[in-house]
Amino acid sequence: MRIEQIGRSSEPPIDFVVMDTVVGDKTGDAKVLQSTISRFACRILADRNDVNNCRIYAAGFDSSRNIFLGWRRYTTRGRRRHQEKATKWTENHEIDGLTTNGVLMMHPRGEFCGGNAVCGPWRETSVGGAVFSLRESRSAQQKGLPCQAETNVLRDGTMIDLCGATLLWRSAEGLKNSPTKRDLEALVDELNAGRPQCPVGLNTLVIPRKLSSVHQDLNQPYVYLNCGHVQGEHSWGAESSETGVRRCPMCLTAGPVVRVCMGIEPAFYVDSGPPTYAFNPCGHMASEKTVKYWASVDIPHGTNGFHAICPFCAAPLQGTPGYVRLIFQDNLD
Repeated sequence: MRIEQIGRSSEPPIDFVVMDTVVGDKTGDAKVLQSTISRFACRILADRNDVNNCRIYAAGFDSSRNIFLGWRRYTTRGRRRHQEKATKWTENHEIDGLTTNGVLMMHPRGEFCGGNAVCGPWRETSVGGAVFSLRESRSAQQKGLPCQAETNVLRDGTMIDLCGATLLWRSAEGLKNSPTKRDLEALVDELNAGRPQCPVGLNTLVIPRKLSSVHQDLNQPYVYLNCGHVQGEHSWGAESSETGVRRCPMCLTAGPVVRVCMGIEPAFYVDSGPPTYAFNPCGHMASEKTVKYWASVDIPHGTNGFHAICPFCAAPLQGTPGYVRLIFQDNLD
């Protein structure tokens, strides 16, 4: 067996250091004052003889080779003290427990690669690998009900939430059947080859592979999030400079406008379809099945809440259904 440990700590026992996800931060400059991710969050045991047998367990081993569950800091008589806060219990003469904020996992129902999967229920795994329903709140002392029919074996598309960062597990077989970065770039080139045009400025639009810091690029496409029409930068239909609401010159629908950009991260794609949909409100483009899948996945948020997010930038989706079909004026030649 091979063990890989994940956590916030940069100590040698941790193989993969994870930091809190900050919405829209792509440089890593944004700082979180107090992280909710455990320093030794979880560990994954992989069977060297069976690539499909990878199991996730809560908590990890620290530098002293002891399981670290988490501590609560408090002050008494002017002195700072630490007290173990995690939930522990004994069953069949064996000790098991949960980390302070828990390690949650979600196995998709159906095959992730192919676009036929749906979001499954979120569960919590223990130090010993047992599976439980969610606690009443993230750090509640009472553990959830045992889920005997479910396992901690990771499968393609399993999501792991560490209370501050959410990870996606992809299998080798799943990635082999997923589009590559080159495939995604080829889809962008194919769209640009159609020479999409702005109906107002009559200039050719160029879909970027990543957003530029230059906001006055006349070739940068924008999408009206309430109707899906893609146009260039212009001042027509601006109703409020404060809210950014504009009226689409094609259908006269009023709503927000955002720059369009291709989502270049192959692991998030469930199929290899053309990028004809975009997330609301960030404007990241992806295939129809990919956008609709992620819009249906509820990601843990806060102490006991859930919300859908864009997988490319972690922005919470807005409106219903949280995405829009892109309407290009292209292939004019």
